[in-house]
Amino acid sequence: MTVQRSIFITGGGSGIGRATAQHFAARGWYVGVADINEAGMAETLAGIAGEAKWSGKLDVRDRKGWDEALSSFAAAAGGRIDVLVNNAGIGTGGSLSELDPEEIDRCLDINLKGVLYGAQAVYPYLKASAPRSALINIASAAGIAGSAGMSVYCATKFGVRAVSESLDAEWSPDGITVASVCPAFIDTPLLNGTGNRKSNEQIRDRVTAAGLEISPVADVAQAIWDAVHGDKLDYFVGATAKRMAFAKRWMPGKVRKDLRASSGPLGR
Repeated sequence: MTVQRSIFITGGGSGIGRATAQHFAARGWYVGVADINEAGMAETLAGIAGEAKWSGKLDVRDRKGWDEALSSFAAAAGGRIDVLVNNAGIGTGGSLSELDPEEIDRCLDINLKGVLYGAQAVYPYLKASAPRSALINIASAAGIAGSAGMSVYCATKFGVRAVSESLDAEWSPDGITVASVCPAFIDTPLLNGTGNRKSNEQIRDRVTAAGLEISPVADVAQAIWDAVHGDKLDYFVGATAKRMAFAKRWMPGKVRKDLRASSGPLGR
C-alpha cells in the first residue's frame, strides 16, 4: 500500500508558504500549514481540493508550541511527518545604529531561533520517516552576501544556511535530507513593506529601481520540491541569487566593492 507523504510548512498563510502548500497538495501530499495568521491559512487551504490538509496556529518563537503543533499535525497525517519547511520569516532593514533592540530581537527570534526550534522539534519525526525525509530551510540571497542596511536580516539568513550545513552533516547518518533554498526577490507580501521603519518607500519599488528582477513565487515552490527530492545543499532562486552566488565564489573582491557602493533593498 502506498503511504501518503506529509509536509509541514511554517508561514503557510501567504506567499512562499501558500504556494508551497498548494504545489505539494497538487502532487498528492498531505499538507499542513502553520502561521499566526489564521485568516491567511484558511485562504491557503481553500485553494487545496480534498481533505488531505491541516492548519494550526503557531508562533515559531514558542518552543513548546512547536511540539504541540507537530504532534497535532502528525496525528492528522497518519502518524508521520516527511518534510518540514522552515519558511516563516520577517524583513528588518535600516542602519544598525538606529534599530531598536526589540526590532533586532524579533528578527533574530523569528528568522533564526524559529528555524532552530523547528529543526529540533521535528527531528524525531524525520528520523522515523527516513530515508526520504527532509528539512528545508528558507534562507535568502541575503545569506550569500551582506548588504548595507541589512545587517540583522543578513545575519539571520547567513545563520539559516549555517544551520542547514551543520545539520546536513549531523543528520546524514539518519538518512535525512537537509537543504537551504535561497530566493532573491520574490513576488510576495514582504515586498509591499518598507523593511525600514524610517523609510516610506516599498521594498518592491527599491528593487525595481535597482533594475533587479522579481521572480514568481511558484519558482520557490518548485525549488523546494527539487530540494526535497534532490541532494544539493543550496538551491538558488532567481537570476540575482544565482549571479550573487557565482560572484561571491569567484569574484569576492568585486562583490565587496559593489556592495560598498550601493545600499541594500531594505534600506540604510
